[in-house]
Amino acid sequence: MTESDSKNSTDRTNSPNRSYVGLDQENPRAVAVCMLKGGVGKSTVAVNLARQLAAHDHDVLLIDLDPNGHASTGLGFDDEYHDTSESIGDTFFEEVDPDSVIYETGFNFDLLPSSEDLEQVEREIVVGDVFQPSALLKREIVDPLLGDEYDYIVTDSPAYRSRLTDNALVATGNLVLPLAPGNEAMTGLERTIERQIAPLRKHMDVDVLALVPNMLRGRIDQQTQDRQLLERLNAHDSLQDRIPNFARVTDWDAVDDGELNPSPGIRDRTSITKAYGERMPLLDYDPDCDQLKCFDELAHIVEVGEVVRDE
Repeated sequence: MTESDSKNSTDRTNSPNRSYVGLDQENPRAVAVCMLKGGVGKSTVAVNLARQLAAHDHDVLLIDLDPNGHASTGLGFDDEYHDTSESIGDTFFEEVDPDSVIYETGFNFDLLPSSEDLEQVEREIVVGDVFQPSALLKREIVDPLLGDEYDYIVTDSPAYRSRLTDNALVATGNLVLPLAPGNEAMTGLERTIERQIAPLRKHMDVDVLALVPNMLRGRIDQQTQDRQLLERLNAHDSLQDRIPNFARVTDWDAVDDGELNPSPGIRDRTSITKAYGERMPLLDYDPDCDQLKCFDELAHIVEVGEVVRDE
């Protein structure tokens, strides 16, 4: 583990991460970062979640299943994204071994990059049994690699309902759902649950590990869109155990009275944008960024399989 890694280990972090110290983190797990709405920072969350899991000394694979390839190009794999001679789509049809299209990123985790022909690949997935076309990623990549070569597999999914998105959910069964402030934030969450998660729950277990308010920049002691999103999430009874500690607000009166001045959620920082431009995760671009504690808690949530509160 490098010096920058150790800065974000369980030994260094306190709240919101101290409640995870000493918990069992030995079970291999695959997780999909998904939301049926664009512009929520899905790829940013996926890349930095994979990086933080690697910083916890795990073997990690990031699968970019989004035809837009933002995670792949954001890590500097532009050539691989545009080269369609051998790509992720070929693994679905058993034409290449997954190991031949998996690359070391240079950031302690591996990447199975997207391909610019992935939408065409999706159209070629055979229409047959309603469930089987959605099991290709699980059968060809996740099941053979998870637990043997990798402790954790993180999948970045498309922002629309498709066989690719269904493949991500079937292959992982564990979801991290980013939300960005705006009038359609909760609508996107409801759409994801109703159109994507609920139908699959008829066939298999699908667990939402965390709801992640992302790209927040406004004050929360006023009626900003940031506050509206946080209030609705924290007031929703059925969502309470899915909200990370870094997004938890329980005393709005204290916030309004100025007694508390928290900055919940993943905040919009220049370092996050610049890290993408420099083709590297946040931890490697700015190891002192205050938002690393949020990505660090997400890694802990994936490790233990749930949000853990302080007693």
